[in-house]
Amino acid sequence: MKIIIVGGHLSPALSVIDSLPKDWEVLFVSGKYVFEGEKSLSLEYKTINDLKIPFEEISTGRLQRKFSKNTIPSLFKLPSGFFKALRILKKFQPDIVLGFGGYLQIPIVFASFFLRIPVVLHEQTLESGFANKICSPMAKKICISWESSFKSFPKEKTVFTGNPIRKEIFKTSSLEFKTVGHSLSMPIIYITGGSSGSHFLNSLIENLIPNLLVNFNVIHQTGDSLEYDDFNRLKKLRETLPKDLKENYLIYKFINPSDVGSILRQAEFVISRAGINTVTELIYAKKPAILIPLPFSQNNEQIKNARFLEKLGLAFVILQRQATSELLFSKIKSMHENINQYNKNSQNRKDVVRKDAASKIVVVLEQCVSGN
Repeated sequence: MKIIIVGGHLSPALSVIDSLPKDWEVLFVSGKYVFEGEKSLSLEYKTINDLKIPFEEISTGRLQRKFSKNTIPSLFKLPSGFFKALRILKKFQPDIVLGFGGYLQIPIVFASFFLRIPVVLHEQTLESGFANKICSPMAKKICISWESSFKSFPKEKTVFTGNPIRKEIFKTSSLEFKTVGHSLSMPIIYITGGSSGSHFLNSLIENLIPNLLVNFNVIHQTGDSLEYDDFNRLKKLRETLPKDLKENYLIYKFINPSDVGSILRQAEFVISRAGINTVTELIYAKKPAILIPLPFSQNNEQIKNARFLEKLGLAFVILQRQATSELLFSKIKSMHENINQYNKNSQNRKDVVRKDAASKIVVVLEQCVSGN
């Protein structure tokens, strides 16, 4: 059996890949770089290559909901994306295509429909992503992560599977914070802006680092944007710190997916954006968080995700327009002081997510290939 998996959200894609039968042949299709116009390799590309899974790069125009100076140039890229998708499909000849959202899946889905190759989509959000909404008429089945998404897709082709959690969340890796930090009794904060990082979040933290390291150990994932060069700037800042504080600060461009579970277990709490896969993993790991949602995500998606976690009693939400380094520092101290209450809230929330989501998606794939 041959399957093309179209990236967009790496974590659930990796979980499904781990659950596929061993004799299935996988081709991963996605973007090669972190951002358009940059040459920093994406975490998707690096991770998939490390796993020795064949990778095909694709690029296409974005379907924008508001007209801007980039709208027309972007539309001119759509045909090239479609023809590149046709070439990929004809060369690999998959039995089925699985899309995880994002605009890069659109040409692959359209070309698959043209070639009569069955398509399954997976929706991670609480409602529906723009790309999946566009592609849903061409999909044979749509797997959703949350029951609230049922209203967004045709009922007859929608299946509630849950959001796949990468296996690393359940496992302990060799990465331990014990190699740094002058006081292992100090709590650990894990700071992440997602796989591509967050310049806004990095800038907030930059102003706090000297004070933060007095009472906390920090693991900070910055991303690798060449435009802002946050990693190198923060690395230089680390070198200027006194030795005892420097040892309390671990900084990475990317965190290897195999290490995320260990980091979450060691951290007292997390400071993060509010992508749905991050939120899903926080719920399963029973880890409190301070969330600063991306303000311009589709349909305020990240704000909804953050409020969802806050309603479960697992998060404090700071809107970006209100966020300052001073406010964040005060909320860090408050979460630390009230961590027992947050941990108590988390004990009964693990059942909100489904551990068997990946295997359920594989069943849907097999049924679609067999024609059921």
